[in-house]
Amino acid sequence: MGALRGLSGDGSVMTDPIACPECEGRRGQQLGGLFLACRFCGGRGQVGGEHEPAERGGDREPPPRPAAWEHRVWSDPAVAAVLPCRYCLGARTVSHIDQESRRMTATACPACA
Repeated sequence: MGALRGLSGDGSVMTDPIACPECEGRRGQQLGGLFLACRFCGGRGQVGGEHEPAERGGDREPPPRPAAWEHRVWSDPAVAAVLPCRYCLGARTVSHIDQESRRMTATACPACA
């Protein structure tokens, strides 16, 4: 068996770029006027080479998402005018599911009351 050339083990490129298996190279999905980039390839349409999904450091946890009532959509005056309460969205009740007892409870919204 001869020597293997080009294998340095220093993190160099492992695979040749290929079409993304999730979006089949289309880079995402078009929904009306909205384009949603493929989450697997990041909207590139191909994986491998320097854009290998396995090399992205998937062992890190993403940062925690903010609560729904802290979302930036509430800074839009049109949304804030239609939905008066960020917690209950105008329903005046808030529901909660307890995973241990497998029960759902509904209480009055603390922000509206």
